[in-house]
Parts: sequence; structure tokens; C-alpha cells
Amino acid sequence: MYLPRYYSDLDDFIKPNKVLVIFGPRQVGKTTMVKHYLESTSFKYRMDSGDNLQTRELLSVSDIENLKEYAAGYDLLVIDEAQRIENIGLSLKILVDQIPGIRIIATGSSSFELAGQVGEPLTGRKTTLTLYPLSQLELAEIYNPQELKSRLERWLIYGGYPEVVTAETDSERRAIITEMMNSYLLKDILELEKIKSAKILLDLLKLLAFQLGNLVSLSELASALGIDYKTVARYIDLLEKSFVIYNLRGFSRNLRKEITKKSKYYFYDTGIRNAIIANFNPLDLRNDIGALWENWLVIERLKKQAYTQIFSNNYFWRTWTQQKVDFVEEHGGQLYGYEFKWNEKTAAPPSEWLKTYPGAKFQVINRKNYFGFIC
Repeated sequence: MYLPRYYSDLDDFIKPNKVLVIFGPRQVGKTTMVKHYLESTSFKYRMDSGDNLQTRELLSVSDIENLKEYAAGYDLLVIDEAQRIENIGLSLKILVDQIPGIRIIATGSSSFELAGQVGEPLTGRKTTLTLYPLSQLELAEIYNPQELKSRLERWLIYGGYPEVVTAETDSERRAIITEMMNSYLLKDILELEKIKSAKILLDLLKLLAFQLGNLVSLSELASALGIDYKTVARYIDLLEKSFVIYNLRGFSRNLRKEITKKSKYYFYDTGIRNAIIANFNPLDLRNDIGALWENWLVIERLKKQAYTQIFSNNYFWRTWTQQKVDFVEEHGGQLYGYEFKWNEKTAAPPSEWLKTYPGAKFQVINRKNYFGFIC
């Protein structure tokens, strides 16, 4: 079963003498989406993978004549798992500069490695898309609003990875998401950063999973793990860049009153988060539903921002006197504050928020009105 993706029509993004770079976590369907597009394209194409040794050897050497020979006769080149190919950015630059009209798609599961390779060489020569686990915006093409809402518990517990979404039973979903966590979650980091053991990374993820929605101190994490602050900061950075966690920082224009040096961390997929702590309990048996709800709404909103081009700076807001706004968007010269409530229908805006930022908006997002916030 092919699940529709927001970027399914790649013709809108594929341009002559440009590279379309598609990032995203492993197993979110990047390859499937590209293959689905290729089934109906009129371009004569060649598709190869960085997993193929011969492809790696050919494309890692930036030899103009060999690259011209490789692309000869094709309108479109597709390089899957491009992050595995050394010097891929320079080779792609040569291709788009030397072959008139050539179009290229490069996919990669690891943003930090592929971005590092293609960033500078392809300046002005690329378009970048990020594909996430399935969003409610995309699932709305399959289900109507009532059907989506009736499955809310499933989305919160098992997340939005395509294979999980299409599974027929909860036991299948648990098995798939657990295998995904064990086999794929840290694969890029362990391979590309030459980290010998996943244990500390997994321990770090467990700590973050249990502190969902709370302010996190890197020094406290370092102390709990028995490692130094710089190592924790490096691991956090790698987890962000490999699409495991999202770092939300504090907003402030009045540093004395507002907290900015700590962050809140969310998981790009709630199913992965629940697998890390081995908790797939139904919602009525959980004590973390508020945090889970907040995580899910933040990530679904990020997907909506990315897919519908809402260009926003995102923050949380909190003062030393514990007044808070869960999620703050800054765009179009306006501040929008959102408080996420699972049980409560309304809440008054914090007095300091209104006083410090007159004209800022404030809205409570709950189970009754959340649909418009993320779809």
C-alpha cells in the first residue's frame, strides 16, 4: 500500500542543472516516494544507491570524463543513500555544471553527513526537502477528520512511520517500532561518527524520554551518565542532526526574568520515544500523557510548517517565577503563544507574557481544537 506523501509530485522541485536533496530519518519512505515518482515520470532516468560498492567507487572520484560517461543519455540521475559516497557533493557539482539540462535527486538518511558533503559544493545548485514520519496533514488524504481523531491514541502511542501506520495489529506495531529502534535509530551515528558503543547514546535517550517537555540541563545529563559536558553536548548535536530529537530553545527579550540557557527536547516520532522506554500502554494507564501530547503536537506542527512553508522561529517561554508558554512561534513580525492541554479546555494567558509582549497572541490547544493547528 503506497501512502501519499506531501512531496509526491517531485516535478515541482526537480529543475535542470539542479540537485534535489531529500533528507529524513531512516525508514520514513524517502526511497519509496522517489520510486513512486519514477513510475510515472517521462524522464529517462538512472537510479543507483550509495550502498552499491561500484556506485560508491565511481561517484567518489571527481573525474569529469568518468562522470560524463556515467550520466550519458539520461535526463535524470537518482542517487539513493548518497551519504555513503565520499566526496558526493563535489561529484554532483561537476555533473550539474558540466552536463546541460541534467536533473539529479540525492537522498540521504543522515542530515549531518550529507549536509556536510553537499552544503558548500552545491551552494546555489540545490533544493532541499526534509521528509518526516507520516504527518496528520498527509494522513488526511486517506482519512477524514473524524477517522483521524478516532485514531488519536494510535498516533500518540505508535507514531507515524509508514510501516507502523500500515500494520494491522498493535502487536505488529510494537514489534516493528522496537526493531526499528534497535536496528536503525542510531545506525548513522555509530557508522559515520565511529562511536564504538550505543549504550551511552541509548542511556542519554532514555533520560531525555523521561524528561519530555521539561527543561533539560546538559550538565545534569552529564552527571547522571558519568561523562563530561562536552561529550553530552556532542551526542545531543548528533541526535538532532540525525533526526532523532528536536531541540526547542527558550525565547527571551528580557534576560533577567526569562529562562534561555536550558532546552526542551522532543522526539521526532512518539513511537520511537515509547519504544526507548518500553512503554506502549494505552493512554488511560499512562502518567505521561500530558508530555506525550505536547511532544506529538510540537512535531506535527513542525511538519506542517515545513510542508506548507510557514517560515517560523520556534521557542518555548518560561520565567524564573514559573510562568510559561509551551510553544512560541515568531513569524511575520508577530508572536504566537500556544499552551497544550490534554484534559483542560481553557487556560488564561500568563500575566507576564501579556505584560512583556503586548500584542502577542495566545491560544490553548486541546483535544477539541487541535486539528486546525496541525492540518
